[in-house]
Amino acid sequence: MVNAAGRAIADRGLSHVRIKDIADQAGMSSGSVLYYYPELNDLLVEVHHETVDRYYQQRVEAIHGDASPSDQLASALAAGVPHDPDDLTARLLYEMHALCEASPAHADLMTSLFDREVALYLSILEAGAGTGEFTLSTSPNQVARTLVALEDGLGLHVVSRNRSMSPTDASEVLRRCAVELTGCTF
Repeated sequence: MVNAAGRAIADRGLSHVRIKDIADQAGMSSGSVLYYYPELNDLLVEVHHETVDRYYQQRVEAIHGDASPSDQLASALAAGVPHDPDDLTARLLYEMHALCEASPAHADLMTSLFDREVALYLSILEAGAGTGEFTLSTSPNQVARTLVALEDGLGLHVVSRNRSMSPTDASEVLRRCAVELTGCTF
């Protein structure tokens, strides 16, 4: 049901999704959805939680097996911007962020994802600075936070189908910024 809700949100947008849309995606009745989730927000929190976990796990897997910090950084950057405006996980994350102002549970999930992504970059940056591969322009924490924030902004342009910022353009902007912040050429 959580996956069905995610697909329905991606298809219709969070502001237009109805219980019926979720039920149709799940192949069940609206009453069955309401039986398991009498409050739509409870289902939305589960969708957000699963999406955050899936996205973060994809990031971790992207750098798994890379030997050097510069290779890990390149892989992390490549995984940080959607390669396609229809990327389901990215679309759901952006949709769910709209709920953060009104819902502490959604705000906690967004904060958790940001903190986990920063920690992932931080481990790469500290390793690269330790081996001399990186010459950071500021503290590792500030570089990590900057990269995550930049990914978020660029990703929004990609999933919003901004014709002035293609996925390739977004990836290149992120890469160039990372080069400036780390002194690493890749």
